[in-house]
Amino acid sequence: MHRKILLWGLVLALLSVALGAFGAHGLKNLVPLEKITIFETGVRYQFMHALALVALSIYASQNASTLGNHKNIGWASNFFLLGILFFSGSLYLLTFQPLCSYNFSRIIGPITPIGGLFLMLGWASWIRVVWLHKVDK
Repeated sequence: MHRKILLWGLVLALLSVALGAFGAHGLKNLVPLEKITIFETGVRYQFMHALALVALSIYASQNASTLGNHKNIGWASNFFLLGILFFSGSLYLLTFQPLCSYNFSRIIGPITPIGGLFLMLGWASWIRVVWLHKVDK
């Protein structure tokens, strides 16, 4: 499981760098400046939580012998993944709204805070793992 978490974190970090480069160089001729700011927020949160997935994988691997099969590690990683998908993904879609004839911002807009909630649940799940993982060394 730790390997899958690590791979997700690495892939999402790579994608965030690619998306950041696209946002810095390719978006300025496509969408208004305020939409680029929204896009950059999505990239920033994606990158931060991709690194969180990498750190979570490292933490789980280093403590595997005493942590056991702690299901909250899985919960934390799943919440981070859902949070990135909902939060950053909705911001990416909102960025490209001016290019579409259909106004889907009323549908996508409410998904952003749900993504933020998933990100917070990821951190809370990780806190719970650390809190419950009491090992005397």
